Amino acid sequence: MYKIAVLGDYDSIFGFAALGLDTFTVQTREEAAEKLHQLAQGGYGIIYITEKLAAELTHEIEKYQEQVTPAIIQIPGIAGNTGAGVTGVKKSVEQAVGSDIIFGS
Repeated sequence: MYKIAVLGDYDSIFGFAALGLDTFTVQTREEAAEKLHQLAQGGYGIIYITEKLAAELTHEIEKYQEQVTPAIIQIPGIAGNTGAGVTGVKKSVEQAVGSDIIFGS
């Protein structure tokens, strides 16, 4: 069975621990990149990552986009929603289905 991780700054992710998810706080881009690779190799099927952090790790995240696992999903942080997470999910759905399923956007 795959595990679920949440990666980001403490204030944005601490609540996910109450849901039973494994949370990993990082301070620097380098620390985040290393932790992302550890999680990807460590049996995590889903890795939630804050949008701000994902923006800093674009190159590292791209390495996993053609793989089935882990699914790397962006979530808003405490600074707010940038829309990057919704855009990423929309793009993934378009690739899987072959068309845009969200009308009016």
